[in-house]
Amino acid sequence: MTTNPLSNAPAANADAPPPVLLPYQQAWIADDSQLKVSEKSRRTGLTWAEAADDVLIAAAAKSAGGQNVYYIGYNQDMAIEYVEACALWARVFNRGASAVEEGLWEDDSDDKHIKTFTIRFPDSGHRIVALSSRPANLRGKQGVVVIDEAAFHDQLSELLKAALALLIWGGKVRVISTHNGDKNPFNLLINDLRAGRRKGSVQRISFKAAVDQGLYERVCLRLGREWTNAGQDAWVQEVYDFYGDAADEELDVIPAEGSGNWLPRALVEDRTRKDIPVLRLKLEDAFKQWPAAMREAEIRDWCEKHLKPLLLNLPENLWLAFGEDFARRMDLTVIVPLLIGQDLVRRTPFVVELANVPFEQQRQILHYILDRVPRLQGGAMDATGNGAYLAEVTAQAYGGHRVQEVMLSESWYRENMPPLKAAFEDGTLEIPADSFLVDDMRAVQTVNGVAKVPNNTRKDGRHGDFAIALALAYAASRMDPAPIEYTPAPSLKSRWDAQPDPWADDDDLPIQETGAW
Repeated sequence: MTTNPLSNAPAANADAPPPVLLPYQQAWIADDSQLKVSEKSRRTGLTWAEAADDVLIAAAAKSAGGQNVYYIGYNQDMAIEYVEACALWARVFNRGASAVEEGLWEDDSDDKHIKTFTIRFPDSGHRIVALSSRPANLRGKQGVVVIDEAAFHDQLSELLKAALALLIWGGKVRVISTHNGDKNPFNLLINDLRAGRRKGSVQRISFKAAVDQGLYERVCLRLGREWTNAGQDAWVQEVYDFYGDAADEELDVIPAEGSGNWLPRALVEDRTRKDIPVLRLKLEDAFKQWPAAMREAEIRDWCEKHLKPLLLNLPENLWLAFGEDFARRMDLTVIVPLLIGQDLVRRTPFVVELANVPFEQQRQILHYILDRVPRLQGGAMDATGNGAYLAEVTAQAYGGHRVQEVMLSESWYRENMPPLKAAFEDGTLEIPADSFLVDDMRAVQTVNGVAKVPNNTRKDGRHGDFAIALALAYAASRMDPAPIEYTPAPSLKSRWDAQPDPWADDDDLPIQETGAW
């Protein structure tokens, strides 16, 4: 007894041809539920299998359960591909059928100009009608309705209402699709079926499951290739590489969470650590009117109290990169340092959020941090709008080769957000366990294929500021440290040694907030 690799079932004769349909295709046809739904991977051949079943249904007499079949794809190419598959199956089954007829939907309605492709079965009096789009006058018809790639129809809810009405008089509805978000009516239908709120069945076939059941062997058989394990592994990897970030939804049958949300909450929370502090400073409007020396002194004290202990704990042998998203009044300025570990994991030692802090004091706080970082690799700063000032003076102080003045744009997000997402997925990034920061990451959405924070401000007043600062920091952490040729001046023994303070008396020499250490 040998095992047929195409069917994963014992075969009496090793030389016998494999079954025409793979196991998951057979299971789909064997399910005779009035309403059945398949959530599937791309290119698993389920529509092809459905076409075989539809030919048998349309070719059968009414007394044997025969009915008309109405196929609805969301474009004309799908309709043509489906009806060609039906014509092939009709020849294979030796069922008398007419040639494919092109025409227009024959009823008077708003959809009368929709092109149709029809195969008639004279012996049974039934037909298969493939439509290039959804006709409103599906209502009133009777038979089997096949809705293909349902999640991508513009008005799927209305289409389902019309199709499900056929069930009352003995019709059947087959809904086949890959996912298009967890709020899509297709996924809601699946949830209703699984929760028992609707009567029907759901089948699920992922790409890997289809491969396990012989999909690649079938590809090899069709192309005349020799099947090997190594060839299958390489082919599967090539398909996943092709779909990239969309593989979860397109191949693994995992609907994207939310309406375009970029990262699942569970994934973000899994990358958080409770021992990472978040420092928040919010100032009153009157603070900006204080004399410069008083403002400098107040912020210096805050830095000494809150930042210095954290900076003292930074390891001397690791590179640090930083990102900064600027805001002055409405939103937050967020500073995100990233330590690059020996294991290449990026860890945030702390995060600083500033609300309503004057320009000069934002500079003072940022430069206090950068002056005392043991090994500064580089940084990326939001240079759009008012952020241009702080980005410019920081690049002047620490070198344009190390500090990038970033004009945030769709092209920047397109290039830099995918590596950040990969870091979350690979577990090579750690952020504070803070609900506000997690919400900021969840604010990132995919807009026109690009992950970014939309321009609408959330109710809590935040605008995804941490997400932008983290993206900037991660981009900076991928920079190569640039060598600098210079002649060193006599240096201090430590970056913590006292330095002259231009605002202090001669007998009071606290640490200077700006300049080299």
